Amino acid sequence: MSTWTAEELRTLDRISEIRVAGRRQDGSLRTLTIVWHVVVDGSLYVRSVRGAEGAWYKGVTRHHEGAISWDGKPREVTYIPDTTADDQLDAAYNKKYGNGSATRAIVSPAARATTLRVEPR
Repeated sequence: MSTWTAEELRTLDRISEIRVAGRRQDGSLRTLTIVWHVVVDGSLYVRSVRGAEGAWYKGVTRHHEGAISWDGKPREVTYIPDTTADDQLDAAYNKKYGNGSATRAIVSPAARATTLRVEPR
């Protein structure tokens, strides 16, 4: 498994949205879906605002691999369940996106249960 470059992490930290997709059984990519993300301690994280019922979340957790895209740059990734830094992630989401209703949803217990660390492949 490779790692994010410092420049990629700076860019990911700065931009407000990325697109994520899981793989189908035949290896093709599902539809890319816009999600909010945060960078904490050199790792990229995403959560499903709809909890475990989110369609994109179901798609990426079926095989735990797929792709993300930002600024038109696709990248093959692995999605790893990881709730070890949830308090830090909550703080990062609040700092990045404010404290509106959408942020309250992404830091809710249902969303926290879907925390995925995204690692480049």
